[in-house]
Amino acid sequence: MKLAWWKLLTIVLLFYTLLGGLLLDVPRLDILNETIRNLYFHVPMWFGMMILLTVSVVYSIKYLRNPLEKYDQWAAESANTAILFGILGLLTGMFWATYTWGDPWHGDPKQNGSAIAMLIYMAYGLLRGSFSDPQQRGRISAVYNIFAFAAYIPLIWILPRLTDSLHPGSGGNPGFNAYDLDSKLRLVFYPAVIGWTLLGVWITSLRVRLRQLEAKKIEKSLS
Repeated sequence: MKLAWWKLLTIVLLFYTLLGGLLLDVPRLDILNETIRNLYFHVPMWFGMMILLTVSVVYSIKYLRNPLEKYDQWAAESANTAILFGILGLLTGMFWATYTWGDPWHGDPKQNGSAIAMLIYMAYGLLRGSFSDPQQRGRISAVYNIFAFAAYIPLIWILPRLTDSLHPGSGGNPGFNAYDLDSKLRLVFYPAVIGWTLLGVWITSLRVRLRQLEAKKIEKSLS
């Protein structure tokens, strides 16, 4: 199978993120210390998740306007990959919270909102599995996906900013851009965001291709 240039770029960027994230020097910030390196993993995974959820809802809207199976496949698999990134983001966030807050799950509004958002999207997957008719599954899942995305935005971006929160950028706390996000961190952080996002696109495209091959196999068996 031909390896596209962006796939090679993904491998290079993630390899660079791993090595640079672990070996390059980082600023010594109070409390964070060496755990600041998690910035290269936790935050880019969430960036990738947000982009993939946006892609998913866009394809759901496209499916409602023009019910093509490929739109439904891209909507479903983008959401599935986003859930994977979301779970990894929660786990890396819990690891970070253990060292900075003293507890992996502090009940922080950002943590709670993220967990609820993941449960909402997991229910999306369960909903899809409850229908046997492809058209019915596609339409109902697309509508649910739109409402799930509408709930996701306030859970992640709005509510944590309106309440007390330990999370950077929420509850009145400054984000990392207000700290020493200097050239040392940017050298790895920006490539990490691109690399993790491209990995999500890669995983999604492979899953969509697998679905298409399975659909062709079923068509041949019925013909």
